[in-house]
Parts: sequence; C-alpha cells; structure tokens
Amino acid sequence: MYFDAIAKIVSERTGCDISAVKPESKFSDLGIDSLDTVELLMNLEDEIGIEIELDHKVETIDDLDKFIQSKQGKYV
Repeated sequence: MYFDAIAKIVSERTGCDISAVKPESKFSDLGIDSLDTVELLMNLEDEIGIEIELDHKVETIDDLDKFIQSKQGKYV
C-alpha cells in the first residue's frame, strides 16, 4: 500500500532508478545505512502524512511497507 511512496523516496535518496526498487530489495543492497534510514523515514512521514515509530528492524522495502500498514491497521 505504501510501496510506491517508499520506492519514490528510496530512488530520490540513492539516485537509483525507481524501477530498480522492488518489494524484496534490501535497504543495505540499495546503499541505505542506518543513518540514511532515519532520514528516509522522516521524508516518508512527510510524504504519506503518517508518523512512523520504527520499533523493530526492517530489512526490505516490503518489510517497511507491511510495518507501516500494521501500525495503521491496514495489513492483515
């Protein structure tokens, strides 16, 4: 549900083509470290208008998407 917004921000942050960002893409494989993750989350909060308090490790784009959905009650 939030994949497109996440992919857009990852693409802008890393300079990679948005089509290279897949649900199974690992943040580390995209060149995103823990500091980048914090900034990425702040940008994502602005983009989707939801406060994200990441309380466990996410490794892939899909992990983050599902995490946000679960906090919003939209992922079963």
